Amino acid sequence: MEQEPNKRKKTVLLKNTFMLYVLTFSSYILGFLVIPYETRVLHTEKFGLVTLAMAIMIYFQKTIDFGFLLSATEEVSLHQEDRRELSRILTAVTLGKLLLTVLSGGVLFLLCQLVPRWQGNTGFFLLYFAATALNCLMPDFLYRGLEQMEAITVRTVLIKIFFTAMIFLFLHGPEDYYLIPLLNTIGNAVALLGVFIHLRKKLGLGFTRCSWRDTFESLGRSSVFFLSRIATTSYTAVNTILLDLVSGGASTAFYGSADKVVNIAKGVFQPVSDSLYPYMTKNRDFRLLKKVLLIAEPVILLGCAVVFLWAEPLCVLFFGEEYAPTGRVLRAMLPMIAALLPNYLLGFPTLSAMGMTQYANYAVIFGSLVHVFNLVLIFILGKVNMVTLGLLASAAELSILLFQIVVIYRNRDKLAAKDS
Repeated sequence: MEQEPNKRKKTVLLKNTFMLYVLTFSSYILGFLVIPYETRVLHTEKFGLVTLAMAIMIYFQKTIDFGFLLSATEEVSLHQEDRRELSRILTAVTLGKLLLTVLSGGVLFLLCQLVPRWQGNTGFFLLYFAATALNCLMPDFLYRGLEQMEAITVRTVLIKIFFTAMIFLFLHGPEDYYLIPLLNTIGNAVALLGVFIHLRKKLGLGFTRCSWRDTFESLGRSSVFFLSRIATTSYTAVNTILLDLVSGGASTAFYGSADKVVNIAKGVFQPVSDSLYPYMTKNRDFRLLKKVLLIAEPVILLGCAVVFLWAEPLCVLFFGEEYAPTGRVLRAMLPMIAALLPNYLLGFPTLSAMGMTQYANYAVIFGSLVHVFNLVLIFILGKVNMVTLGLLASAAELSILLFQIVVIYRNRDKLAAKDS
């Protein structure tokens, strides 16, 4: 009799993992289709500007999300049957995100006045910020915690497909670069409206009376997750921003295009971790994590070997003739790609299930400190370039993996208790 509930749980897990793949990976599939078009139409100068804007937005995305995707998902998963509590959580989190949006918008505007290279593109950056903020307001955490990803997935993907098609229809030259954030802003606004209508009509959830105390308590619970999430930007977005300030132009475009490949890899791996996190919180099925790693990681390593051998021709084929130098950056980032899935699975899904959530955060903070140290070192030595920054990103990811492995090994008795 006990096997039936377990079977149902795993069926729900598989369904939600699949929906998370559709939701997350659809963005990367659409990006996979549209990026080669953008690199050819915009050329290196304007594509470098788009890459820079996206790198800047990562900081604001992490700030507005504030780790709610982890903290609020866990909270929702523990109150799945209490509609009043779920509405309170939704309201508190949304108010927190709106507060962070206002603060972040002010910071971005100020930076655009202070950084000379950004001053002529204030409107473009603010338009990108609007698209980012609307996307951050999407209540993904609610659907993930309820393990009901189908509704949000279908609506969001259909709207993204429509507005991706608009890029092909209206983006004809470098002068049209502003259409990318404009269309994203419109698409995200429509998707957000559709999701809130679904919450009210189908799930009976909506905004309710909520005190500011609830909002600030929600921010407090999420702050530890925010620290780990924002720390990851120290070896991703900061590289692009630093490179643009030091070199600019084509180098930013080359580094950014290689980073797009890394982001596609993240889109493949992260849904597994995101769907396993609430499942592992409740079930602590360490054997399942082990199986996923043993099956997937050899395939990932084989793919990295293939890309290493043919990096330049693959980049020319994908991005265009101008982007052959991207191959050198991509080779430097391959260790990072190889470490992504183990990092995702050994992080919050494993360490939280072991009762050691804080160490998942410590691991990322450790990796960011390693990266900051390395950045300062190469800056002093005058070795800041797209290849060294790619190598540093890989070193940071590997240091996170090593930290997590050491913590899990030293506390392996907490795994054996459930794995026997």
